Amino acid sequence: MQCQECGKRPATLHFTKIVNGEKTEFHICEACAREKGEMIPGTTGGFSIHNLLSGLMDFHPGVQGQSANSKQPENLRCEECGLTYSQFSKIGRFGCSSCYKYFNDRLDPLFKRVHGNTVHVGKVPKRAGSHIQIKRKLDDLRREMQYRILQEEFEEAAELRDQIRELEKNIPAE
Repeated sequence: MQCQECGKRPATLHFTKIVNGEKTEFHICEACAREKGEMIPGTTGGFSIHNLLSGLMDFHPGVQGQSANSKQPENLRCEECGLTYSQFSKIGRFGCSSCYKYFNDRLDPLFKRVHGNTVHVGKVPKRAGSHIQIKRKLDDLRREMQYRILQEEFEEAAELRDQIRELEKNIPAE
């Protein structure tokens, strides 16, 4: 896609502005963005998604959730590749597959903050996803059953229990 302003360079920045309920989309190159003043304040040398996410990666949950011997983010280091957590937060990429294991305590809060959840709940293919759909339905029924038990609605909870048992019979062996 070419820049909408100059038409010479490829558009590398894509903005959506909503002003007074009116949505306008811009697809411009970095040079035109600087000229128009469309750059994000405080960024230097252009906008990078890694710069945006680095602020989220430096997010640390409250101290209450951490044990006394848990490592501070600056001390976290992957023992396989040597990447530190602070380096990861700057570049936005892991050095190796073991980084997931070493930075695991910091990733769930990050994923929850970025995606709103730590479990993927996107679309499931209809042909190949019946197993996943049954598991999701079971999870929903179990949550509903627990709610009914807490509300002391035992007859409804028993009906849900029976539905769960019936669905569990339909799950193919893994």
